[in-house]
Amino acid sequence: MKYFVIDPVILDLGIVQIYWYGVMYLLAFLAAYLLARSRVKSYSEWNAGHVDDLIFYGALGAVLGGRFGYLLFYNFSVFIANPLTFFNFQNGGMSFHGGFLGVLIAMILFNRKSKFSFFQTTDFIAPLIPLGLAFGRIGNYINGELWGKITESSWGIYAPDQSGVWAQRYPTQLYEALLEGVVLFVILWFFSKKNPPIRSTSALFLIFYGAFRFIIEFIRVPDSHLGYLAFEWLTMGQALSLPMILIGLYIFYKSYYVKGRT
Repeated sequence: MKYFVIDPVILDLGIVQIYWYGVMYLLAFLAAYLLARSRVKSYSEWNAGHVDDLIFYGALGAVLGGRFGYLLFYNFSVFIANPLTFFNFQNGGMSFHGGFLGVLIAMILFNRKSKFSFFQTTDFIAPLIPLGLAFGRIGNYINGELWGKITESSWGIYAPDQSGVWAQRYPTQLYEALLEGVVLFVILWFFSKKNPPIRSTSALFLIFYGAFRFIIEFIRVPDSHLGYLAFEWLTMGQALSLPMILIGLYIFYKSYYVKGRT
């Protein structure tokens, strides 16, 4: 299969350009909003007003955290040399792990207003996130970025890398959209419907996202300016995902061992 090159700009209005990647973010937040409105019907303590505030805080945390995380984890030297690079959203550069931390901070602020406990909120939002991740990875695919390694496997797609060199490559963006997006959504959505102990839904998000990302990183090309951090295979994505898995396992154990605590 050959990659069909798509212009990342949907509409050029001169002063303003509309990008596919930006549209994917809008679809991500819309999906989270619609899922939250559906989910709120099963929770007597939540209402539509909470959902509106939740999406606002979450979107702010995801965008600002994602940008800051990218510069902190993947481009620190550039950020230190010119902190104003933070505002250069047009040229890309977003990190899931940074966005994840940004959302957690945003949820702390949300909880101060709503009076929910930390894990009440994270358990509620965990199933809302994966489809947004899927849209984001589709945006990466449209942009022709974050490709996997060159392969002769039939699982590959003939596509160019960022330097324009065409080769048969693993479409890791699509693999991540499937695993971190669709599969993770199904796991969390149906698990959360079983009235699980508090913290356990949040824990499953950490475990499965971390595991899926860790696995995919083995066939994904690391950032050229970072390369492998150790052992000729450890990437920054794996280094950031491993703590998620370990913390998730610990929280999941505690959620069943010490029930009822928030």
